[in-house]
Amino acid sequence: MGKITAIKENRDFRRLYNRGRSYADPVLVTYVMKNRRGINRVGITTGKKVGKAVLRNRARRVIREAYYDLSDNLKNGYDIVFIARTKTPFVKSYDVTRAMKRELKEAGVLK
Repeated sequence: MGKITAIKENRDFRRLYNRGRSYADPVLVTYVMKNRRGINRVGITTGKKVGKAVLRNRARRVIREAYYDLSDNLKNGYDIVFIARTKTPFVKSYDVTRAMKRELKEAGVLK
């Protein structure tokens, strides 16, 4: 389990929302866009609709764990943003992994 290179700047999130491709699932929304860095950068967002702080933190943990499970099978050079939905904190991590795998495969990021 390696370290995630995080997207932290608001302008990077905005760029992905405007120019990136989106893939939706009842559990997770994924935005993907190619970058010129040669590494994958990941951002995770959870809005207040997801719930209070405990639920938002659980959603982030579940999404992060699902990303760790799939990170070895990803192509390099992409910016990826995962957005938690209201269902995310209430499902098991393998459901999030399955949704993430389907979305990344559809985006062409999965090897």
